[in-house]
Amino acid sequence: MSTDQLTQPDSSRPDSSRTGSATPLARRVGTVQSTTHGGNDSSRTAPGPSRAQGSRRPTHDDPVQFSDSLTAGHLPPFTSLGIAAVCAVAVFLICQLAGSFTIVSWVVISVIAYLVLHYVVSRSVEGRRRAFDRFARDLVTLAFLVALVPLISLVLVTVSQGSARFDLQFFTKSMYGVIGGDDGGAGHAVQGTLIVTLIATLISVPIGLLTAVYLVEYGRGKLASAITLLVDVMTGIPSIVAGLFAYALFVLVVGVSNATMGITGAVALCVLMIPYIVRSSEEMLQLVPKSLREASYALGVPKWRTILKVVIPTALSGIVSGIVLGIARVIGETAPLLITAGFVDWKNPDPFNGAMATLPVFVYKQYMTPGVPQAPFYARAWTGALTLILIVMVLNLVGRIIAARFAPHTSRK
Repeated sequence: MSTDQLTQPDSSRPDSSRTGSATPLARRVGTVQSTTHGGNDSSRTAPGPSRAQGSRRPTHDDPVQFSDSLTAGHLPPFTSLGIAAVCAVAVFLICQLAGSFTIVSWVVISVIAYLVLHYVVSRSVEGRRRAFDRFARDLVTLAFLVALVPLISLVLVTVSQGSARFDLQFFTKSMYGVIGGDDGGAGHAVQGTLIVTLIATLISVPIGLLTAVYLVEYGRGKLASAITLLVDVMTGIPSIVAGLFAYALFVLVVGVSNATMGITGAVALCVLMIPYIVRSSEEMLQLVPKSLREASYALGVPKWRTILKVVIPTALSGIVSGIVLGIARVIGETAPLLITAGFVDWKNPDPFNGAMATLPVFVYKQYMTPGVPQAPFYARAWTGALTLILIVMVLNLVGRIIAARFAPHTSRK
């Protein structure tokens, strides 16, 4: 069949004979010819209705059909809040009439009703595509709110319970000679936590960072694979195992009578902190572009100096964030410090001589073995927990400031 025969109107179809318009197949053939041969010659284009004759809406005979329009209507901006309010009020009234009102059931039923009603309303006004998009967005928002519930409840309960003893006496005095009452504080435990965490950080950061540099820049073959495997295994070990390892190590070195001291607890925290620093630093070093290394090598800079002056400064922002996460991971550990550092009621600033109190162990002792009356001991435990949360928040804030200060500047002036 020739092209001219394809472009002729079909006399067997009544609409073609009356209007003289081309069939969909002829229109497609004419369009292909116009596109192929350069397109402005009207003699090469299949006959059909011009723009002045009006356009025809798509029918079921057309080859392409859209199940939903991309320009459908939109819901008003505050429709979601309105539907949520209606669902909450309606479920509340129904629960009151049924006589089985609880906060949990009210929230769960209201959320389910909101998801269903919001999807139905959006489907009727905006179409299937936007309705499903809103439904997915509602599910993501719901998951985010569910994740915030334990965090917000933890912070609120800790602040409300721990603010009663959050005073200067709590941070300056110890429990030496305190039997009961509101006297005493956790100054010795705060001091011990800072000393042990500082020693663990000073030991862990060089080891972890140098291990990451070796794995990224030098490590090849079975040795690098074995180190990576050991780091992954150490990331998941229980904290009590790290405490037992550090205690057994110092028993072999200094004996059983002298093994309980601050440095033993610091070594136990190192076992937990080093894998986090290695993994985070390794990921950050791998993100440094190879072009920076190659440019440095092209200028004649040796590899060690390239790592020190180019690679590490470029990844310093992420490395600092990983170090802060490692400190936050170990600063609240109780089990290894209970075995290794022990607990005393007085201040001991020497980590190499005798047991040393730490804040997690102090909270554990105050809550698990209270005296008479019990209320002051519980109040000190809650204040110690609040202090731990504040220390972690301060560390994260300092880490963000350092990361922002040393982050590479990519903007052009």
